[in-house]
Amino acid sequence: MSQLPPNENPPKEPTGTPQTPNKRVDLRLLLIWMAVIGLVWVLFTIGDKTEPAGRFNAAQIINFAREGKIHSITIEQDLDGGTKFYKMTGRLAVSEKGKGEPVEGDRFVASGNLTDGDIAAIRQHVEPSRIVEKPSAANVRFFLWNVLPTLILGGVIIFFSLRFIKNINRNALTFGRSRAKLNVCEKESTTFEDVAGCDEAKDDVREIVEFLKDPKKFQKIGGRIPKGILLVGPPGTGKTLLARAVAGEAAVPFFSISGSDFVEMFVGIGAARVRDTFEQARKNAPCIIFIDEIDAVGRKRGAGLGGGHDEREQTLNSLLVEMDGFDGHEGVITIAATNRSDVLDNALLRPGRFDRQVYVDLPDIVGRREILEVHARKLKIAATVDFAHVARATTGFSGADLANLLNEAALLAARRNKKEVEMPELEESRDKISFGSERRRQVDEEDRKMTAYHEAGHAIVQVLVDDGHLPLHKVTIVPRGRARGMAMFVPRKDILGQTRKQLLNYICTAMAGRIGEEVVTGDFSNGAASDIKHATTIARQMVCDWGMSDIGPVSLGESHEHIFLAQEIARSQHYSDDTARRIDAAIQGIITEQYKRAQRLVEEHAAAHRIVAEALLEYETLDAVHVQEALEHGQIRTPVVYRPLTRAPVDAETPPANLPSGTVAQEPVPPLAPAPVPA
Repeated sequence: MSQLPPNENPPKEPTGTPQTPNKRVDLRLLLIWMAVIGLVWVLFTIGDKTEPAGRFNAAQIINFAREGKIHSITIEQDLDGGTKFYKMTGRLAVSEKGKGEPVEGDRFVASGNLTDGDIAAIRQHVEPSRIVEKPSAANVRFFLWNVLPTLILGGVIIFFSLRFIKNINRNALTFGRSRAKLNVCEKESTTFEDVAGCDEAKDDVREIVEFLKDPKKFQKIGGRIPKGILLVGPPGTGKTLLARAVAGEAAVPFFSISGSDFVEMFVGIGAARVRDTFEQARKNAPCIIFIDEIDAVGRKRGAGLGGGHDEREQTLNSLLVEMDGFDGHEGVITIAATNRSDVLDNALLRPGRFDRQVYVDLPDIVGRREILEVHARKLKIAATVDFAHVARATTGFSGADLANLLNEAALLAARRNKKEVEMPELEESRDKISFGSERRRQVDEEDRKMTAYHEAGHAIVQVLVDDGHLPLHKVTIVPRGRARGMAMFVPRKDILGQTRKQLLNYICTAMAGRIGEEVVTGDFSNGAASDIKHATTIARQMVCDWGMSDIGPVSLGESHEHIFLAQEIARSQHYSDDTARRIDAAIQGIITEQYKRAQRLVEEHAAAHRIVAEALLEYETLDAVHVQEALEHGQIRTPVVYRPLTRAPVDAETPPANLPSGTVAQEPVPPLAPAPVPA
């Protein structure tokens, strides 16, 4: 790892971080209190474990004394309303044959209102050495049984109450402390070698690394390194990973915090945390502050209704001042990540704060292959796996999607008791991520027939109208996700733009499913709801946003992605009612035209449509080559490798052939690359 720049102090622990309370001291005090309570309980419960005593009245004790049967006696005296009250305890004497000395015998207890004469008679017949006189222990016993437990319990309650109040006060003083985590780079830190698929973004942030390693190189010619870099891009493209790689390459302290960590229920806490974060960063300069999901705190000001205090705006103001205010922050570089840069405040995006915006886009085919190779380092991959082939079939996948693809494939290979991940697992994982998991469930025969003709309509029309832009991959009536069936299309290359012809072909294919049901069954179901919705959305965008209608190249759409109440609540319609009617007519015209086109294609190729539908009822899944053969030759020549997945009916007496009872056939995996289709 590279070292810090010369004449720079090594990273120090942030002084603003609150000290962790000593839990060992609290545990020790708790054990002491438990020991005291246990000791008192033992004293109260154990008591005198000797044999039980006989109870006699005072006259009997006096007779025992005259007869010399008392071995020892204890006399307790108490005053009860001015009357002397005596209690005597002791042991009786038992004379053994041949010995005149009494020995210790049974215990006795006697109490009553004795006179001084009675006590004198007892003293006269018992040796003084065997008499013990003491005040009554009733008051002491009352204190031990009633007052002491109350005092102990009250002490415990007061102790823990004081500890609780102390912790509350200590936490109240730390509300304004920063929650940023300081990560000091180690040997296994993330580097640029761990980041793939975003070479342009790495080049943009590489200057930050060079500055942190050798700041004098830029200072000699008067250059100023950007104070902040904003990483923008779709979710899962590696923005956070790229920021960690910058810190790992530069070998400097790395403060990481989320934008939501600045938000708190108390007014002013967010601003205080911003100030404390930058204060810690200055003490550990040169360093990097990484704020993830900065849109949580950096949204445009003035977006809310009402005149009350806005804690979020207060926090944003503090962030603006700390990034570029009167105080210099040399050596502190702020990196932030978001996928909603359109909602950020303009003052936050200006040069001097976030000088540079780095767009981390979805990877292309080369980037996807590099990402797969990076994530495959920790997996056991078979030698037959071609990552270039996998990258070609995963158009539109982000880095997180590709990592999930390999992980799902590894889990699937482990369930199949394989030692390495092979192409079938990768293909099945790709379909699971793109189209959803298969649901093996029993489907009514009528529903299966309706779904088969529906999906056959999609497949036939897509093969007929597609120009190689979005070829058919396979068609299935096995439920996936929330769909009862699916015609899967896999693009052959990265889709950067779409022509009007390609969009019309997509609408035509979407309408073909409903037509496939209607032509054969004479009726149609609500299974085409999502097809109609997607087709209508594309038609509306063609008319209002992309200028692909008779209305002309005029933007008539309204963005509802980030509506701010204070800015758009009173916004009126920006086109006339006549234009609105023209928009509706243009959208309806596109849909109607493509519906009639799809209907004509299905009717002209009714034989191929019926062949594909019947094959789906038999095999449940077909490849694109099977649909192409049905159109060209009127029959399916290539063997179908798929086996039905539908569960047997509940009232079936025998399981399906070649399958043990209680099992379901597994679907073989199709080739990874889409089958060729005619232009």
